[in-house]
Amino acid sequence: MKSILIYPLLLFSALQASAQAKREIFFADVTVYVEGGKYYLTGSKSGNDGPQGFAFLESKDLKTWTLPAKSKDSLGMILTKGDHTFGTKGFWAPQIFKDKGTYYMTYTADEQTVLAESKSLLGPYRQKEVEPIDGAEKNIDSYIFKDSDGKYYLYCVRFDKGNYLYAAEFDLKTRKIKPETLKRCFDQTEPWEATPNFKSGPIMEGPTVIKLKNKYYLFYSANHFQNIDYAIGYAVADSPYGPWVKYKNNPIIHRSIVGENGSGHGDLFEGLDKQLYYVYHIHNSSEKVGPRRTRIVPVVKQWNEEANVYTFSVKEKEVIVPVIIPAKRVRN
Repeated sequence: MKSILIYPLLLFSALQASAQAKREIFFADVTVYVEGGKYYLTGSKSGNDGPQGFAFLESKDLKTWTLPAKSKDSLGMILTKGDHTFGTKGFWAPQIFKDKGTYYMTYTADEQTVLAESKSLLGPYRQKEVEPIDGAEKNIDSYIFKDSDGKYYLYCVRFDKGNYLYAAEFDLKTRKIKPETLKRCFDQTEPWEATPNFKSGPIMEGPTVIKLKNKYYLFYSANHFQNIDYAIGYAVADSPYGPWVKYKNNPIIHRSIVGENGSGHGDLFEGLDKQLYYVYHIHNSSEKVGPRRTRIVPVVKQWNEEANVYTFSVKEKEVIVPVIIPAKRVRN
């Protein structure tokens, strides 16, 4: 009898060890930065997941992720509350970009947009002057876009009985917007942007902006993040300020497409394979919202000759469920 029981017990132990060795990633409002043949993932952490701030994971294939081998921190932290950084709570929605040898991270804390910097991709990201980008009023979900003429623009959310997207020219030297250029992108106009499954004011947030063939594409999320219909669409314009024309077949990422509730607020990036991807979060389960889970989906870009624009859709059958695996860190 003992010999009969040994194999099932060993199999159960192996499966249990495998499950413990790999676990899903619980980052929300996610972004991916690509450099040196690797992907770097960060986002809003769940409330009980270490110190407040942002941590990095790295990958070579988008499927399995580890703490960066050369991480300066045992938790992979790249920006930490109180370490020459603005904010006491609500650290979310980071974006990383590079300019002239310096890495920048823009993020939200205390319902203010912030810009920190580092000479290393792995941080620590800090501020010379600990302050928000624009303390005149609350603004969240920052995305900094560099145009082909070298000008920078800040896209963010401002509150007006709801969440609305705004654009303004941004001065990277002063770390400030040019207030006279501030302009609302658009209003809530489409049925998919306001479904009845969760009552809220108008919400459009989580911007990403790219430029292709002199057209600007603004990807955004709509509905409250607790709504099962939280989803992603995009709009097109001839200038960084608009006017924006929303894609007629929005949303391009939604529970009816990718099969999971609350699919929204992420970032677009080009993979090492030159494939476009969108990284986003979903609800924890059909019963609860958080902690939210991370997902990645390939994006299809097609040129529409008649409309003179690109159209975007996703490969809904190829959604990636990224997982963390243990890794040995290299001590510096």
